[in-house]
Amino acid sequence: MNAPVDVSFFARAAKPLGSYRKYWASRFGTAPFFPMSRAEMEKLGWDSCDIVLVTGDAYVDHPSFGMAVIGRMLEAQGFRVGIIAQPDWQSAEPFKVLGKPNLFWGVTAGNMDSMINSYTADRKIRSDDAYTPGDIGGKRPDRAAIVYSQRCREAFKDVPIVLGGIEGSLRRIAHYDYWSDKVRRSVVVDAKCDLLLYGNAERAIVEIAHRLAAREPVQDITDVRGTAFVRRPDDASGKDWFEIDSTSVDAPGRVEAHVNPYMTTSEQAAEQGATCEREDPAAQGAQETAAAPVKTMLFVANPALKAKLKVPPRDRSVIRLPSYEQVKADPVLYAHANRVLHLETNPGNARALVQAHGAGVTARDVWITPPPIPLTTAEMDMVFDLPYARSPHPSYADAQGSHDGETKIPAWEMIRFSVNIMRGCFGGCTFCSITEHEGRIIQSRSEDSVIKEIEDIRDKVKGFTGTISDLGGPTANMYRLGCKTPEIEAACRKPSCVYPGICQNLTTDHGPLIKMYRRGRALRGIKKILIGSGLRYDLAIQSPEYVKELVQHHVGGYLKIAPEHTEQGPLTKMMKPGIGSYDKFKTLFDKYSLEAGKKQFLIPYFIAAHPGTTDEDMMHLAVWLKKNSFRADQVQTFYPSPMATATAMYHSGRNPLRKIHRTIESADESVDIVRGEKRRKLHKAFLRYHDANNWPLLREALKNMGRADLIGNGKHHLIPTFQPLSDGAYQSARRKNSTPVAGRLLTQHTGLPPRVTGSEKNTKAPLRKARPSLKP
Repeated sequence: MNAPVDVSFFARAAKPLGSYRKYWASRFGTAPFFPMSRAEMEKLGWDSCDIVLVTGDAYVDHPSFGMAVIGRMLEAQGFRVGIIAQPDWQSAEPFKVLGKPNLFWGVTAGNMDSMINSYTADRKIRSDDAYTPGDIGGKRPDRAAIVYSQRCREAFKDVPIVLGGIEGSLRRIAHYDYWSDKVRRSVVVDAKCDLLLYGNAERAIVEIAHRLAAREPVQDITDVRGTAFVRRPDDASGKDWFEIDSTSVDAPGRVEAHVNPYMTTSEQAAEQGATCEREDPAAQGAQETAAAPVKTMLFVANPALKAKLKVPPRDRSVIRLPSYEQVKADPVLYAHANRVLHLETNPGNARALVQAHGAGVTARDVWITPPPIPLTTAEMDMVFDLPYARSPHPSYADAQGSHDGETKIPAWEMIRFSVNIMRGCFGGCTFCSITEHEGRIIQSRSEDSVIKEIEDIRDKVKGFTGTISDLGGPTANMYRLGCKTPEIEAACRKPSCVYPGICQNLTTDHGPLIKMYRRGRALRGIKKILIGSGLRYDLAIQSPEYVKELVQHHVGGYLKIAPEHTEQGPLTKMMKPGIGSYDKFKTLFDKYSLEAGKKQFLIPYFIAAHPGTTDEDMMHLAVWLKKNSFRADQVQTFYPSPMATATAMYHSGRNPLRKIHRTIESADESVDIVRGEKRRKLHKAFLRYHDANNWPLLREALKNMGRADLIGNGKHHLIPTFQPLSDGAYQSARRKNSTPVAGRLLTQHTGLPPRVTGSEKNTKAPLRKARPSLKP
């Protein structure tokens, strides 16, 4: 058995989180909640805050909320932290409520990108916000990271601004903005922040806080990993770096001098300052007595081929990307810059990046340091073992102290009984931004830490009835998986460890996860542990024992997985496995469900209108769905999130998974893009082939595609020839099998059999938790 890799290999270059000397304010102790008002500060005995965090989310003191994690980590270092949650951004006054921060502002748009939070994939305004009390939309501005930063600067001009969160992470370089349909500048430039922290920011924020507390100027803090900042092109501090020019495509690499074929070997050697003579001891003795020395010509390797440039050290190398103006004007260069960025994401070998913005007196360079060093298991335990209140701030409660009704925060309700066991994802799906934000190296907590959190939920969280709703993370089953050797992991530059197949250097042992499951469900007071995170089924089938454990003990009637498509065209652009892996998993799922005497179902997710998807691909998917009796009533349409590889495809029509050329040299370098409302609507209609409202559009499309044979009234046909006399509205299983909550419907999203409300065991499905991804 191969032991999982501990990220301590990388941590040798990082200062441990627990090794800093605590700031003097640690004497104030731990706050039950971070203050959100002056009155709360006075109650804690504070006259000021060292750091004020501004967030677009409601303040929930729980490790699933980024501001709570950052706040508790800073508090553990001895700093006094205050929080301003969802402030009114119309003026700077609400940003002054806690007074002037002693050290810096910490700004984030929240757990979600503010634009994705506010708009659907069709650019329609959402009316709800799961991170706001009462699920009310409109409590945060568009591009909240920029707006909040500007208001902080207005409130207290001389206080440094440190920007973080997923919105900042995904906008650290010039990026395509789907909502305005243009390339925008780096958020560092637009927000005018002093530092941007991207990815998991515990290491960076702790180091920066201590350096600012030691009165180091913020403009001098340019050597922290996982940060971005602005420099003037003439700044001398950037001159001691070896710059690699990557501002164009199809440019030649290093050029070696041609060898003159008319020169003798000795002449070539002399030109290089070398010699072709070889001293022989016997010949040397003879030369001493001879009147004339004798030179012996011996064969040597051509010295011109040895005169190569030395590779510069990676830790002092910086790659110059095409400028903002270049990528804005040239989609090919945009795709090239995206490819380079994704090649420089492994903390073990990534180099710094720099991108020019502007020209002349307005010229500035955005510098991006290499990604942060992953946390060790001990550090992950430290982060999750901090003294979280595991509850929303008391200001959201009603007079009875309840968080029900209008003050309920849906995102909190969704995760209040769940446990995060790891970070990161090595899947590399091109439409997802987890890898760009959290990295592809898995950072796992210890089993003891996870068990302790389950016990804390059991003993401390109000309303707990014995069911843990999820034990997972970005992916359900990557816990303690990683490269077989740290040396290979540190050198690897592949975007995925599981595509096009599972890497031979990847450990796939699910033993530690199985052991944790068994230990967790054996705890006193724990009736059930469900797995709500998405399952990577191509990994799961490598361990039938894990599939059996999962299916027979941790599925509440339904299990969600994400094939995303059935056809190779879009799957190769998504970097997802073929549908054959799904079929293998389904066979195991059905087998072990039958053995346990349970009637359980798989919920497959599919994406419409993804780059690389043709109309024929969607037609074949619809046929597959009908053949397998799936009726989806919630459809996921591709949503171009900033910096994702699939978004680069959408904008440029090129495939950054391949080397970018100015002219297309092979078929796999170009990508079929689904643009326009009509075609996107058609692809969605194929996923909802059962909705009579879609039948006229599908009939027209099938006839144009030469597939009128799929129109008919038989079981083998996709859609019928007739149209219902009513409005054709399809009443989905979601509505039939629904629980009304404050005017909304909460239920499963497919047309699978509805919940059994009687006494039949193991067939009642839990309310579905929203899928943790950037797709709507």
